[in-house]
Amino acid sequence: MDKVINYYNRFDEWGRLDREPIEFIVNWHHIRSLLPQKGHILDNGAGPGKYSVELAKCGYDVTLTDLTPRLVEIAGEKAVELKLEEFFKGFHTADARNLDIFNDEQFDASLMLGPLYHLQTQADRDYAVQELHRVTKRDGIVFVAFMTRIRHLTTSLLFPEHWKPNDNIEDINSFLETGIFNHKDEGRFTGAYYFNIEDINPFMESHGFESLKLIGSSSIAGSFKSEQFEYWRSRGEEEFQEVMNMIYKESENPHLLGVSSHLLYIGRRK
Repeated sequence: MDKVINYYNRFDEWGRLDREPIEFIVNWHHIRSLLPQKGHILDNGAGPGKYSVELAKCGYDVTLTDLTPRLVEIAGEKAVELKLEEFFKGFHTADARNLDIFNDEQFDASLMLGPLYHLQTQADRDYAVQELHRVTKRDGIVFVAFMTRIRHLTTSLLFPEHWKPNDNIEDINSFLETGIFNHKDEGRFTGAYYFNIEDINPFMESHGFESLKLIGSSSIAGSFKSEQFEYWRSRGEEEFQEVMNMIYKESENPHLLGVSSHLLYIGRRK
């Protein structure tokens, strides 16, 4: 996992969510609408704490973990900067595959919006989801991010020089068979695992979760830039809200899942 840590020590994950706001906006809409009104929330693999900060602003108790020590430090700094320290119950450098710092059924709900697509073996993915199940209370809601094989195939075909070794059909076929991608260019996106969409719900259900929703975090607005948002805002708040409601609704359209860079699985811990 050293490559993951090294990558995220250099990468501006907070900035990525600002540069690609629709993913955060859509995910947050669904997270906020399904969380209990109050409680203790685990943000597991939280990066610099973008979602944790929003949870704290809503008055939730929040515990944050990430594999990368620098990102945990940034999250702590953000909490202080925004005067939200009282809502944070801990900032931990931890591996999603081993959360033994936490008790069984400690959290009312849990987020895991990153770890799964960095775990390239079946055993590691199993460990991470088993730990998520263990630390979440019975009937607690979980939110888990996935990246998909079909979307990465599209990206590879569009920008082959940017996504080596997927710049030739032999390696693309190998990727489609295994879901495993290791960028050839040093310092680029870390080794990753991409799911087939039809495998996501069964995978989570095999580890004790009831599937509630699978949404496309980009919805119909994945190609929107600031000028699109600015145009619809210029039409007035009422019309802009109608557009946003349309984006939220269509994020649940199963026909759009394959074009979204990230999917959000929402389930209930049995």
